[in-house]
Amino acid sequence: MPRQRGLTLVALLASACSGAGRDTDDPPPPSTSITETDSSPSASGASADATEGEKFDALGGGGIMPPVECPAAGDGEAGASGVSDLDFTYVWIANSTEGTVSKIDTRTSTEVARYFTSPMEGAGDPSRTAVNPAGDVAVTSRAGGVVKIAAAIDRCEDLDGNGEITTSTGPDDVRPWGTDECVRWYADLPGGGSTPLNHQGPRPTAWDAGTPEDPCSRLWVGWWHQGQNRGYFRRLAGADGALLDEVEVPDWDQSGTSKNWGPYGGAVDADGNLWVLGWQGPLVRIDGVTLQVDRFDPPAGTQPYGIALDGDGDPWMAGNAGNVLHFDVATETFSSLLVEGSVGGRTLRGLALDRDGSAWIAANEPCGLLRVDMASMTLVDEIDLPGCEVPVGVGVDIDGVVWLPDQIAEVAFRHDPSSGQTTTVDGLVRPYTYSDMTGAGLDLVVNPPTG
Repeated sequence: MPRQRGLTLVALLASACSGAGRDTDDPPPPSTSITETDSSPSASGASADATEGEKFDALGGGGIMPPVECPAAGDGEAGASGVSDLDFTYVWIANSTEGTVSKIDTRTSTEVARYFTSPMEGAGDPSRTAVNPAGDVAVTSRAGGVVKIAAAIDRCEDLDGNGEITTSTGPDDVRPWGTDECVRWYADLPGGGSTPLNHQGPRPTAWDAGTPEDPCSRLWVGWWHQGQNRGYFRRLAGADGALLDEVEVPDWDQSGTSKNWGPYGGAVDADGNLWVLGWQGPLVRIDGVTLQVDRFDPPAGTQPYGIALDGDGDPWMAGNAGNVLHFDVATETFSSLLVEGSVGGRTLRGLALDRDGSAWIAANEPCGLLRVDMASMTLVDEIDLPGCEVPVGVGVDIDGVVWLPDQIAEVAFRHDPSSGQTTTVDGLVRPYTYSDMTGAGLDLVVNPPTG
């Protein structure tokens, strides 16, 4: 199969790294119903010829918030997914056009907090959220930047010294940037390159499981420089957002087609390797130790969009042409299942894998939730989502419940496979989340099912 090894990489210290420039005159790719949320004209946060500034913006002018000691994953009573359920009963969903992220209790279906995700506040254009082994979240904004937010009050910081933690208490309590004391740190990244779609902005966002030296785990983020046709990836320290490594992948789009979004989604396996998928390809692996880059081209015409890893560390993808793809890492081969639609393949978006061997996939045209048995690679269920319009991403929570943010209906669907019941959480604002929004994806590869 098409494969390339040893692509150019750069490992840089924070003091030596400079950001990529921005191109703003390239149009978004032609599309029918697959679009990303529009942002305000100021969403890029910089002029067309701006270069990246300081990597770590001050929160309220005080520099990076001080790091806190990270609890080890698994502290407390273990839940069904193999992690402590103390801080994992949340799903984190970005409200893209509002510049915020919602923290929703998965057991009560109640939104318990809402936060701005960047100094741009309403113009940040957040999309990807990822939960680490401590339950804390990273949220990446397509207009530039990534923020870490603590899930538990005891990991927040009393910055003003008043003896209390000042933090959001619900969807109507969004604190001004720099004043919410559960926002731990923010790292600046190059912005989206153009408005309104920020199509070069940061997207892939994924934690690893950490190391004995860094129990907070480490965070990978990535973006694209279209003018250079080059993907950029940074690994940040989980404790404070400091830059650890940077990797460049040249010639990202070798097809000459309309893959103008660059690196699109990512996930990290148990060995700390980052797997990154571009919209319609390629599939790229960055070795967590050597930083070597390997590239694998998906089968022609499959148009992969969503990505998740199974308990063996194999990538699974869902494609806009209706294909569900499995990449066998051992044999370096793809297998494919075509989900038929009314005309050709059905439009598939994000996906998540559970601990019972099912792949849950957001479908459009028509909208719904699909369940694929991973062992037999067969479609076993199609679940109606009453009132759905454009479900985008999928997450599985600690209890095995499936969550789907719907970008246009502005709700999150909650489907319980054990009861078959589907409910919604409303009040969201153009929710576009496509990533490991509950932490169950990382837990699956770190604590795979046994027996």
